[in-house]
Amino acid sequence: MANKNRALYIFKYLWEHTDENYPATTKDIMEYLASLGIPTTRKTVAEDVNELQCTGLDVICNRSRQNEYFIGSRSLELAELKLIVDAVQAAKFISSRKSMELIDKVSALASPHQAVELKRSLYVDGKVKTSNEKVYYIVDMLHVAIQSQKTVTFKYIEFTPEKQKTYRHKGQTYILSPYDLVWSNDAYYVFGFSKSHGKVVKFRVDRIYGAELAESPYYPKPNDYNISEYCRQVFSMYDGTLCTVELKCENALMNAVVDRFGEGVQTRKADCAHFIAVVEVSVSPTFFAWVFTYGGMVELLSPPAVKQEYRERLTAALNQENTQ
Repeated sequence: MANKNRALYIFKYLWEHTDENYPATTKDIMEYLASLGIPTTRKTVAEDVNELQCTGLDVICNRSRQNEYFIGSRSLELAELKLIVDAVQAAKFISSRKSMELIDKVSALASPHQAVELKRSLYVDGKVKTSNEKVYYIVDMLHVAIQSQKTVTFKYIEFTPEKQKTYRHKGQTYILSPYDLVWSNDAYYVFGFSKSHGKVVKFRVDRIYGAELAESPYYPKPNDYNISEYCRQVFSMYDGTLCTVELKCENALMNAVVDRFGEGVQTRKADCAHFIAVVEVSVSPTFFAWVFTYGGMVELLSPPAVKQEYRERLTAALNQENTQ
């Protein structure tokens, strides 16, 4: 039986031990097969490799006095695997232990020599990993629920002033009809209709505990449901009544304006050192905090009511600081 599967054993050996920089010789393959009790010759090795190539497997042969073989292309290139590993390391919603387990599995898609390059440290500024070990199982369950239009039940974690974990609302079980999963601000969120809230809300996935598929009636998406609009309202500066404002910005802030409002933001040149940006925002503390971040490099031009509110907030902040 082993002789009949000889070509598969050769492919297994090449997959686990070779790449372009580390090929295997005919002698290496013969010694491996001999260790399994499979007799072979140089001729049969060449025939088996040819059979693998004829099935479409990318086995490369460097022909010389001592032929060398290696796997040409894998499912993912090394550069692609590095990007995946970096994303896993950086993801705050995956615990440290689960990150290492997932990286080990991703590394198995590379050759052993390439896998060494994947075991690297990525410095991620200010990132704190979740302690919830089951996050990506919960994510998978939520995907299933969304696709099959099933409700899910769970409890939700929050922190007390003493930084102790506790269940929100004394352990209330939430019933959610999930619609979408969103990765924003380095956290996973699920959007859906909450029975207890009576409307579409969001939950942090890494704070969900005891999630299960349920048989409760599934609440279909409202006609006006728009995930892009919900994300604009929840995660950006659009969480209230929208207002169009004009900002005079120093030229150095063009990247910051595009990052915040997108490449479609309306801009025009003001003078040699400034440009005008016309943006739609919610006149909220979030927006004013963004303007204040740039310490005078952004000037509010209009409308007058927004300028006045910003001036009053600055004055109140200064007065509070002076009284401390």
